[in-house]
Amino acid sequence: VGAGTGIVSRALQERGARVVAVDPGAEMLTRLRARTASGTAVAAVRADGNSLPLRDDSADLVTYGQSWHWLDSAGSVAEARRVLRPGGALAGCWNFTDAARAGWLAAYEQRLAEEVPGYWGPALAEWDVPPLAGYVEVVEERWLPWTRMITVDDFLLDLRSHSYMAALPAGHADEHVRRRHAELAEVFPGGAMAVPMRTYLVVGR
Repeated sequence: VGAGTGIVSRALQERGARVVAVDPGAEMLTRLRARTASGTAVAAVRADGNSLPLRDDSADLVTYGQSWHWLDSAGSVAEARRVLRPGGALAGCWNFTDAARAGWLAAYEQRLAEEVPGYWGPALAEWDVPPLAGYVEVVEERWLPWTRMITVDDFLLDLRSHSYMAALPAGHADEHVRRRHAELAEVFPGGAMAVPMRTYLVVGR
């Protein structure tokens, strides 16, 4: 649900799942199809979490990859339970940078906080209440460390996609990205970055 460009959908498919990737955005689904090999077990459908294009009792797992916070929580859980088979589960995951593992990343995020008014800062190390709590029985909760391999250019392209960058006055975003690019190029002169990450995973029924 909220499949976006299909990162989670493809990861599930690669592990043997038959996936129905749901997103309300036609542009996102176009990108998902372009990035997903033809013939794979991923069906892309334009819909949202409150009206899933599935029969009752037809799914083993409903996932929300960085999309739960966009949904009507109670309505989406009710719809997920409609399509889940007995014993099925809901899972949500969120990715965060892990500045505690890299000094350059801590400095980068500090500059974001100083220069970009809408930037909230790094995620807390732990959440007191899982995002699905109150709607389901939480049966699993984990923080999983990993490393994202990406180019400096793509890393900064991701930065530009955030609403706090779009809210900057004209020209300020370009100048901010230019400064960050110069700093990151000193740390990663070859252009390839290793970004420490943490994924928060919660599973409920």
